[in-house]
Amino acid sequence: MCAAAGGGRSAARRLGRARGAAGVSQVQSTASIPRRSRRRKNVAIAYESGQADGAEQGTSEPQRPHWEPRDWRQQLERIREMRRNRDAPVDEMGVEKCYDSSAPPQNKVKYIKQTTAILKQKYGGDIPRTVEELVQLPGVGPKMAHLAMNIAWDSVSGIAVDTHVHRITNRLKWVKKETRYPEETRVALEDWLPRDLWSEINWLFVGFGQQTCLPVNPRCNECLNQDICPAAKRH
Repeated sequence: MCAAAGGGRSAARRLGRARGAAGVSQVQSTASIPRRSRRRKNVAIAYESGQADGAEQGTSEPQRPHWEPRDWRQQLERIREMRRNRDAPVDEMGVEKCYDSSAPPQNKVKYIKQTTAILKQKYGGDIPRTVEELVQLPGVGPKMAHLAMNIAWDSVSGIAVDTHVHRITNRLKWVKKETRYPEETRVALEDWLPRDLWSEINWLFVGFGQQTCLPVNPRCNECLNQDICPAAKRH
């Protein structure tokens, strides 16, 4: 009986050591995951969680019909054709012009100084790898954060929506109901627009907005979408 009890205590000790070792191994395995990798995963979850909820929960409810705007594929192809030469101001801008010329000069200087100091101290002279961190930098908004993720890290985290994208997509009725702000527009577009098109939308629509779909007096008579644009001024 004592031998049996001793054997039981010995087995319990071995089991305890095994569990302890497994716990240490698990901690070491988690600690070995690069910090940046975990942050990038969090970005994906933050922007994609709504898309996977039904599949993860195994809901049996029938899915609602997928909404998409009328004629959007044809409109997109025509805009691509109008932008084929890539001769809009946005296509010729270099780093010396990658700022908002309408912003107060004193803010630009202040933001640049603050941002460079942060990047040097916190990121070793590089830029953050997540949208959450990028928008914490002075003067950086969602549009620039998504552009940076795409250009610097080759990661499509969202659609970069500026005033041109906001204006044109509302004119084309690419949103279910009119949006007031670029961030509202981004959320509305990402709800239906195929992800493989997200990185194309900004440069495509910005140039189109600079040349044809102007804020005031759009050149509808020069637009290939005149016959299928809800906002077109037909003559």
